[in-house]
Amino acid sequence: MIPLSHFLIVGGLLFAISIAGIFLNRKNVLIILMCIELMLLAVNINFISFSHYLQDMAGQVFVFFILTVAAAEAAIGLAILVVLFRNRGTINVEELDEMKG
Repeated sequence: MIPLSHFLIVGGLLFAISIAGIFLNRKNVLIILMCIELMLLAVNINFISFSHYLQDMAGQVFVFFILTVAAAEAAIGLAILVVLFRNRGTINVEELDEMKG
């Protein structure tokens, strides 16, 4: 059986990779959204590993709620990106700093 520490290390590495992806790539909004999704998946791995270790189903139930919210966030985020690209012609974060009223 795989010990709890291995799962926590994998979750921590995924979380660190997603943080690094956000800070290293500040230009493309799509990459930033993908890094946020990776961050949520790292948190889900930790929830499931602790839930299995403690023999409690609450963590696994909570993961289903997180996945539902993440799917809705991804759909809305991609819809906003499509509208931004159609209106501005770019999804570069540095060029999206001006808002029209």
